[in-house]
Amino acid sequence: MKRLFLTTALTLGLTAPAFAVQPAAGEKLAENQTYTFWLLDAIKTSDPHKNTDVEGSDIIRQLFEGLLNEDAKGAPIPGVATSFDLSDDKMTYTFHLRPEAKWSNGDPVIAGDFVYSWQRLANPETASEYAWFMELMNVENATAVVKGEKKPEELGVKAVDDHTLVVKLTTPTPYFPKMVTHASTFPVNPKVVEAEGDNWTQPGKLVGNGAYVLKSHDLGVQISMDKNPNYWDAVNVVMEHIKGLTVNDNNVALTRFQAGELDRVQIPAGQYPRLEKESPNEAISIPYSCTYAYLFNLRDNGPEALKDVRVRKALSYAMQRDVVVNQILQGGQKPAYNWTHWAIEGFKMPDIDYAKWTQAERLEKAKALLAEAGYGPDKPLKLTLQYNTDENHKKIAVAAQQFYKQLGVQIELNNVEWKVHTDRLQSGDFQMGRYAWCADYNEASTFLDYFRTTGMNYGKYSNPAFDKLMDESKTSEDPNAQYTAAEQILAEDMPLIPIYQYAKVDMIRDDIKGLPTENVMNDWYAKDIYRIQK
Repeated sequence: MKRLFLTTALTLGLTAPAFAVQPAAGEKLAENQTYTFWLLDAIKTSDPHKNTDVEGSDIIRQLFEGLLNEDAKGAPIPGVATSFDLSDDKMTYTFHLRPEAKWSNGDPVIAGDFVYSWQRLANPETASEYAWFMELMNVENATAVVKGEKKPEELGVKAVDDHTLVVKLTTPTPYFPKMVTHASTFPVNPKVVEAEGDNWTQPGKLVGNGAYVLKSHDLGVQISMDKNPNYWDAVNVVMEHIKGLTVNDNNVALTRFQAGELDRVQIPAGQYPRLEKESPNEAISIPYSCTYAYLFNLRDNGPEALKDVRVRKALSYAMQRDVVVNQILQGGQKPAYNWTHWAIEGFKMPDIDYAKWTQAERLEKAKALLAEAGYGPDKPLKLTLQYNTDENHKKIAVAAQQFYKQLGVQIELNNVEWKVHTDRLQSGDFQMGRYAWCADYNEASTFLDYFRTTGMNYGKYSNPAFDKLMDESKTSEDPNAQYTAAEQILAEDMPLIPIYQYAKVDMIRDDIKGLPTENVMNDWYAKDIYRIQK
């Protein structure tokens, strides 16, 4: 067994932790240590094992802490675990937990809490959409447990003692340490969950082990958190209070930022060039590992037309990505012709033919494919595109509607609220749906595993050749070869219309320091930020 102290384990890309928040030279801390950030939609849940949303993960990261955290560049650093041993065959991780870690009610955080939590995530009775994450982590028996073929107790995780957690994998997984920074792997307090049932995440009942405790949650309005005095590193947490405000209109949110009510907000489409000139110290645009797309419903209940790959390709070719990026968004985003974000570590962009065509060539090919599929003036293709409430989504959907008119395709737009939208995607109640996938960890499999037959895969795309490549990638010395080939299959089968790859385009108050700008995941920890005097 090889002991990897997270302060020196550079061979696995781990970096030395810097626990204490250190203001730079010349900076003085402000008396007011409150951080208020923007949320587009209501937080559906604060349960680490039932959340599926990026904004939900941002909240959970403050209330709970996993085995490892991320530093400002996204590298794993100590969380509840201070170090781990890796077996010679690289399939057994032994994590050593810090004895001073406590729950917010004062109970010690022990290895058994992680065992309970990982079993809960994989247990079919929990009905977690992220149960598959245990499979992606290659935890022993995860697939059988998720399918209900084995008991949760047979999952490859056990507590040797209160401060030693052993995880057994089915294959070496070099990026495993990155995966345990994901919110779905965070522990919950077994006694509280069992005692309170579905109400355990309510204010006054939620017990976490993160740097903050839940103070109040007015669904769809605001969520407030206070510094947790029982957090093991509370002495080095500067920010006392954090609050998320839900504002469904991005333009209204920007106005509230300008009025001093928010410390961070997304810049609405098209406004970054102006704001970057007006406020160069507050406007940012940095790579963000998410891809924006329209999903096709390929389920049995989906439109018959979308079962024809010629139709799917025609719709993808006709999407004018340069218009979306350069005329609508204008924030440093890049056109997408594939699924995996360009900035993902180690990813080799595939050579996709239609990415090199001019838009005129793409449109000509799209028209030919639609005609070949039997659609034209006498038989127009009619589809519904669903998107959730947001001004940016609306602008892109309206533009898409116009793009498709050039093909003779009639697109009906259906705008619904976030919860309705996600519920419909999950149940397959859509034809074309706006979607975005943000990386769960900085490695290409986080994108490509989505389209496995057994993946989250709301459109229910399935191709055995694609699945085989992804299976092979798990034991490959250089999985990027399989990833590139898998992307080529997606370009041929076109189960989605990739539209653009994200940049994080925000206004951040210039007295707020410590938010990461070099982490492509854009995961942030309020415990690492602080406000300075101006």
